[in-house]
Amino acid sequence: MMRQTRCMAAVVTAVGSLLLARSSEAQTMTSTQPIPTGDPGSGASVPVRQRATSIQSDAIRPFTIHVSDQALMDLKRRIDATRWPDKETVPDRSQGAQLANLQALVQYWGTKYDWRKVEARLNSYPNFITNIDGVDVQFIQVKSKEKNALPLIITHGWPGSVIEQLKIIDPLVNPTAHGGTAADAFDVVIPSIPGYGFSGKPTDAGWDPARIARAWAVLMQRLGYTRYVAQGGDWGSVISDELGRQAPPGLLGIHINLAQVIPPDVEAALATGIPPANATEEERAAIKGLAAGRTTGALTYFAMMTARPQTLGYGEADSPAGLAAWILVHPGFSAWKFGDDSTQSLTKDDVLDNITLYWLTNTAASSGRLYWENKGKNALSSSAWKTTEITVPVATTVFGEDAFRPPQSWAQRAFPKLTYYNKTTKGGHFAAWEQPELFASELRKAFKSVRNTQ
Repeated sequence: MMRQTRCMAAVVTAVGSLLLARSSEAQTMTSTQPIPTGDPGSGASVPVRQRATSIQSDAIRPFTIHVSDQALMDLKRRIDATRWPDKETVPDRSQGAQLANLQALVQYWGTKYDWRKVEARLNSYPNFITNIDGVDVQFIQVKSKEKNALPLIITHGWPGSVIEQLKIIDPLVNPTAHGGTAADAFDVVIPSIPGYGFSGKPTDAGWDPARIARAWAVLMQRLGYTRYVAQGGDWGSVISDELGRQAPPGLLGIHINLAQVIPPDVEAALATGIPPANATEEERAAIKGLAAGRTTGALTYFAMMTARPQTLGYGEADSPAGLAAWILVHPGFSAWKFGDDSTQSLTKDDVLDNITLYWLTNTAASSGRLYWENKGKNALSSSAWKTTEITVPVATTVFGEDAFRPPQSWAQRAFPKLTYYNKTTKGGHFAAWEQPELFASELRKAFKSVRNTQ
């Protein structure tokens, strides 16, 4: 673990000066935690508030989430003051988030939604924060009671967060209660990407997927794991790809959904509209689906986030309704109904938990910059992400309700060390959120072959 040689007075002085940089957000996220054992003055309490950068230290510090009542009241006030546009002129989502649906959700948000429920749920797990490469990284770490549990780091994407993985924690760390065996157990580490959630906001450019992957390797080493696996979806899949390509000591393999597997000849076919002559029926169907996505807004959404995330951030930071509208027009939410049935995964509270996290942390712009750091690379391209250079075993699951459902032949071309491929009928873009038991089952099967790897 880390050395920390500063005296207590210096720590308090440094923290105090750093708080001034984010005074408005400091009211939103406050945690008072004892200094970790082994530091000077161990046992004393020091206010720790979320910030872009913190004292340069590799200490692992306990972290508690508490949003101020003032921040929640401000959110309600802004919801009440929403100025709505006129209704769309089409009967579908082709012009964006539909007025009636969004108004109903936002009204519920301002009158009945309770942030304290998900706040308590987040705090029911061990939360920590540590500084890596000048940025605070907040993460959840849950250890299994089972002997020889396999450490697993899971990465979310945009517009997701650690909230989308909460439902898979128990199935992964306690598999015997969820149809698995003791040998299937994982220790789970779920970090918030820098610029997202309760992690710090980078103040310099360069926090691309490769840099985040290097930070994850540092995090797992700092936690004392000498062997581990990684999983990711959306941006998390690209970050996991990069981690696999870097192959840090101890990484045994990766599992991804929304895999970067589009071959170069298919990319060319998408530009010309002519499928490769030797394409199979399944491959032609996948190409047709990709082409359709370009005409229904998915490509436009990606292009806007990539080109001008800061401009989008002004509206998202100022208007709760604007933030919700932009998040919900993401293709991953296209099939969500936002119902009232608490037994179903896709509830109003589910989606509002995630949107509220973005609002309270004011991270719409800072998280969106990951698209800009992407430099316009096709997020699904095998060649753009150099997947053939990944030297660790790769597993992938294609969830049947996701917009992108690539055939196994593409995955085999993209990943020379592909060890597992499966296509399910259920589960969409946010599969861990939507089908947690199925998702956990897929990870058990995907990493079975590497568990005993030394």
